Amino acid sequence: MRPLLFPLALLAGLMLPATTYAQKAAIDDVVRGTMKQWSIPGLALVVVRQDKVVYREGFGVRTLGKTDRVTPDTVFPIASCTKSFTTLAMGMLVDEGKLDWDDPVRKHVPYFHLRDPLADAAVTLRDLVAHRTGVNAHDLLWYGVDWPLEKRIRQACNLNPAMRFRSSFRYQVVYFGAAGVAVGTASKGTWERFVQDRILGPLEMKASRCTFPTEKDVELASPHRMDGDGKVVVIPRYPLTEPDPAGSIHSTVRDLASYLRFQLGDGTWKGKRLISAESLAEPHTPQVVLRRQGAAIALNPETLFLHYGMGWIVQDYRGKLLIMHGGSIDGFRAHLTLVPEAKLGIALLNNLDGGLANVAISNSIVDLFLGAPPRDWSSYFHAIYEDGEREDRVRARELRQKRDKNKPPTAPLKAYAGAYHDAAYGDCKIELADGRLVWVWERVRAPLEHFEGDVFLANYGPLVDTAFVFRVEPGGAVASFRTMDRVFKRSP
Repeated sequence: MRPLLFPLALLAGLMLPATTYAQKAAIDDVVRGTMKQWSIPGLALVVVRQDKVVYREGFGVRTLGKTDRVTPDTVFPIASCTKSFTTLAMGMLVDEGKLDWDDPVRKHVPYFHLRDPLADAAVTLRDLVAHRTGVNAHDLLWYGVDWPLEKRIRQACNLNPAMRFRSSFRYQVVYFGAAGVAVGTASKGTWERFVQDRILGPLEMKASRCTFPTEKDVELASPHRMDGDGKVVVIPRYPLTEPDPAGSIHSTVRDLASYLRFQLGDGTWKGKRLISAESLAEPHTPQVVLRRQGAAIALNPETLFLHYGMGWIVQDYRGKLLIMHGGSIDGFRAHLTLVPEAKLGIALLNNLDGGLANVAISNSIVDLFLGAPPRDWSSYFHAIYEDGEREDRVRARELRQKRDKNKPPTAPLKAYAGAYHDAAYGDCKIELADGRLVWVWERVRAPLEHFEGDVFLANYGPLVDTAFVFRVEPGGAVASFRTMDRVFKRSP
């Protein structure tokens, strides 16, 4: 039996409300083994059970090459795990009659619109936080700009639907942010103020902030990424200095222990009711089906159904209801897991970009406390991840092998350079630098690799071999380019 599995197999039958020394040792073993396999510099973990913290520990270092250790008080961005704080805030306002899950969005955000007239007339707050508007992600409108939230939302209102309204799940971060604006409007304040005063404050999450913490004495984890040579390196921190209801909260596992306990409870905290049990539970209920096909099957082998709730993924796991959500931003991964029947909650924060290590550790801990047969989840997910990376390299190589190398651009490269405009993305430029074209938009500078003819490829952040297809008129003038299902027209 693999060394990583032995402690779990030994302890699978120990189902105690408190965590025994041996169980703690088993979790230590799983975490250290997983961190080694995935080359994670630092990680923090907390486990709550039966309304008690039964495990809380930091591992590794905050910054590779330095000695400062990760502790339960080390601050990490929790990225998209922020979304459940927003839906929790919405539930509190539902109790007060100031907001309803099925309110029209424009009741609280007058400038919000969808391009599809029927969807525009019907869209509700529930649709936004369940990601069922039918509009694709367009993550650059969140990731690549310094725009205030209102401008992001206004610009994203110009996006065309990719699917029929309410027909399927389409993760749309900017629209989720509009639900946070509704929290501010309904409470006659701001999303940030409401979350601080009604959630972080009462739950005594003293180190948590709705944006990047600016205090000098804060224990901050540094972001890391695997470079092209397979070496883990420190990377620049993504700025999260503006409040964003979809992803700007920073926290620690010490603070998240309180959040997990509250999410597993009945809406009271230390004898005081903060939200009704019904409104607390509503985001945990299925709202839209996540199709269990392809990668979703491989990533969830113990699962029969997958749904998105409101700021949470809702699924079964080994016959139990499991509620979870992950978060990812440059150099960091976060993960929250709830197993209500077992009164079990897990929070994981690490400082390495990408990967599935958090899910592997979470599954192992759930198995331990459910008394389920142990499984080497780290090796299982690592194999899937490596296969995916290998398939991506093969796809990229095969794509380039298919191109017609004898088909040059229609016009000289300098003819493509100039100013362009799109209703959603606004103004941008194509520049000619060092003999190649570069797409310049807000904070994005994406070099364009010539593919064939008037087709170029961009690789930047969420853009992976994304085609930029230029339209050249018969006289040689470049009129526009198409990318991300948008047409950027040449500016006069």
